[in-house]
Amino acid sequence: MAQAPTNSTRNLLITGCSSGIGHAAAHAMSARGWRVFATARAEADVARLEKEGLEALPLDLADSASIEATVAEVRKRIGGELTGLFNNGAYGQPGAVEDLTRDVLREQLETNLLGTHELTTRVLPMMRSQGHGRIVQNSSVLGFAALPYRGAYVCSKFALEGLTDTLRQELNGSGIHVSLIQPGPIASRFRENAHAAFKANIDTVNSAHARTYEKVEARLANPDGKTPFALEADAVVAKLIHALEHPRPRPRYAVTLPTHLFAALKRVLSTRGMDRVLLRATKNERE
Repeated sequence: MAQAPTNSTRNLLITGCSSGIGHAAAHAMSARGWRVFATARAEADVARLEKEGLEALPLDLADSASIEATVAEVRKRIGGELTGLFNNGAYGQPGAVEDLTRDVLREQLETNLLGTHELTTRVLPMMRSQGHGRIVQNSSVLGFAALPYRGAYVCSKFALEGLTDTLRQELNGSGIHVSLIQPGPIASRFRENAHAAFKANIDTVNSAHARTYEKVEARLANPDGKTPFALEADAVVAKLIHALEHPRPRPRYAVTLPTHLFAALKRVLSTRGMDRVLLRATKNERE
């Protein structure tokens, strides 16, 4: 049986700590006695995290040099073992698939998939040398259930889940455990950030989906709008604690009712049946 991390070796690197899940996780794990390295892309967010009492570092997942520098700094500071990595950093690029340029899709994958992958491969040698470690990937209900106008994000999370499943198998017996967390709607700045990406990268005027985009724009422009079944970030943190501290972490942790519901329906419905459910669930976004 795997051993739970001891208090003397609990060092944790978390990405995407400027707000939402990452921010809540950094504070919660620090309160539980972990030495947390909370990372964010913007210098202003790093400075704010430091003022909040966290050990903060800059990290841009779309930049290999930034990843290399952050890992080197963490290695220098801990002078020992890196117990855990929580790959949380990501953003959502809204838009119909046919309106996603190659560059826009690449940018989404650079952060949500390729940067996460590169960071993971850079910390794995440390975990292998110490003979143990925990890697937790923050995926999404959209990592297994596709919804319209979220194709770039869906693509990144489907790919992350496949890569993670493979990594988990390849690390079998190494003492390094890999888990996926699959949140549904969580209260955060996700919608606000998605709105910025939508305005910057989608040509709404000349799109075949122009009328639908009016609905998309209205939803994204209202960051305080209520999302059905949304939970606070603490719901994800509870799963993270189990994945990092329990002797037998689970391969997957579902969070929120939509994640549980869609996972159950996907097991019993045909592809066409599942499409009908998902389209009906998002009907108000298009009409």
